[in-house]
Amino acid sequence: PEEPGQDGESREEDGAAEKEPAERKRARGQNKSRPCMKPTRYEQNRLCPSVTQGCAEKCYFGARCRFLHDVSEYMAAKPGDLGHSCVLFQTFGKCVYGVTCRFAQSHLGAGYQNIVNADLAKQWEGKTLVRNNLSKDLQHQLRKKKFNFKKADEYLRGLAKPHGDGGKGGKATGCSAEEQEVPNCTTAQEGLEDGPECPVRPEQGEDPKPDTWQSGEEPSSIKTAGPVTDEDLIKLRACEKKKLEIQGKLYLAPLTTCGNLPFRRICKRFGADVTCGEMAVCTSLLQGQSSEWALLKRHHTEDIFGVQLEGAFPDTMTKCAELLNQTIEVDFVDINVGCPIDLVYKKGGGCALMTRTNKFEQIVRGMNSVLDVPLTVKIRTGVQEKMNVAHKIIPKIREWGASMVTLHGRSREQRYTRGADWDYIAECARIASPMPLFGNGDILSYEDANRALQMGVSGIMIARGALIKPWLFTEIKEQRHWDISSSERFGILKDFTSYGLEHWGSDTQGVEKTRKFLLEWLSFLCRYIPVGLLEHLPQKINERPPYYMGRDYLETLMASQNVDDWIKISEMLLGPVPTSFTFLPKHKANSYR
Repeated sequence: PEEPGQDGESREEDGAAEKEPAERKRARGQNKSRPCMKPTRYEQNRLCPSVTQGCAEKCYFGARCRFLHDVSEYMAAKPGDLGHSCVLFQTFGKCVYGVTCRFAQSHLGAGYQNIVNADLAKQWEGKTLVRNNLSKDLQHQLRKKKFNFKKADEYLRGLAKPHGDGGKGGKATGCSAEEQEVPNCTTAQEGLEDGPECPVRPEQGEDPKPDTWQSGEEPSSIKTAGPVTDEDLIKLRACEKKKLEIQGKLYLAPLTTCGNLPFRRICKRFGADVTCGEMAVCTSLLQGQSSEWALLKRHHTEDIFGVQLEGAFPDTMTKCAELLNQTIEVDFVDINVGCPIDLVYKKGGGCALMTRTNKFEQIVRGMNSVLDVPLTVKIRTGVQEKMNVAHKIIPKIREWGASMVTLHGRSREQRYTRGADWDYIAECARIASPMPLFGNGDILSYEDANRALQMGVSGIMIARGALIKPWLFTEIKEQRHWDISSSERFGILKDFTSYGLEHWGSDTQGVEKTRKFLLEWLSFLCRYIPVGLLEHLPQKINERPPYYMGRDYLETLMASQNVDDWIKISEMLLGPVPTSFTFLPKHKANSYR
């Protein structure tokens, strides 16, 4: 499996110039033709959600409903339970999945009534465990295009306005292009051609009108309800924004597919300081797609949490930033300028933004102007393998208003075929100062982390290393090699499945979704070589050992790169797989042969 990688980096064939042996070429990119078995296909007769929620008489579809409404009929056809203990019932005192739960016998009474542990349920009453959910009301606003993007629209009108460069739009003054610094960390912004009833900021070069600007207040044309506060009148200055104080902290990279909420909870437990959601596509968020909004969810244990956005144009990215600024709780927003896959690159997003500096600038300035939290950027060394451009772009990113840059020490073309260039990362860290720069690439031991920190970076981001050994964060903090036993590693997998059932559900769909993400993760976990078996320490991230026998059966099973063995591990945790079950990992491994 190739790396799901940070920045949403699902790999495709990269067309590198070098010719490679045929057997090597077959191991590149994604398994695009893999069978796609959705969890819904594993359950032929499904119970209507209205029955589970205890309001069967209110079923919207009535007689036309294609789901079962007879609980006895459903229970007769339902597969056997997978275990005697339901994690939701044991943790929260109530399982919301009722009779559809695959561990239902632990909380079903007479007549299939769902039992509730009132004392335990009361302890969790009113507590929000997972934040940043998409409400139905917000989804309706987005689908009907009724959400108000006031700040974004103001910025975008400024971009479209002609200026003294021959009448061309796109390079606006103020926050949209060559931003001029003004005293007291305020930013001169461009006025918009509105009617006289809507006072605006003056053009650069004009004298501000005393009645609107010299008092530091900007009257609004929007009618408000309730008392007017300073926040309604005065724009947040750059120096008043919340600071991102994460220097020296361990940052878990945004990882597509594998960087889900249950996995991040595992990493938090082992010492990750900063976490970030999986790459979310800004256009899908603006359309109110539930599957994309799920990537923004934040567990209450994630104390420093950010989200990563991917997009190619200033209008969608700025609007998405304003949308998230108003609707979710995050500590920072990251721009993905590192995704190498063709699907993203050919549309001008990801790595392509490094070659489209005009659009890149407009995106950074626009997002920064509408966000109340810090804006960060993640980049690669460049697009082409031996043509590094990050050192030219980083000073511009700092000037445009970003609070931090993370540099992955590889180019788009290089992918994972060679090691990350830490000497170049060190050079870029010096150029970026005083803006913090985090380094990323090939960290799999505390020695790798120490070497990286000596390069002068502000901190390190860990991606594949966390997938191969999530206890890496503990090793770095305790400065030791942890010879973790197979039973301890199996305990980590048990915790992941518990977190997965809690997050995705304990019904058939939730169980199979948990299994799917567990199997994707096992395709990386199998690369770990136990410390006690190594001839020399530490293990390097691209080293592949010969086939070996572990110190016990479970250790040998966990080292297997055979899909059938991964499925066997999943069955030890989640019961037997459904009939006709197939699995092929999402990514091939071009760096691990």
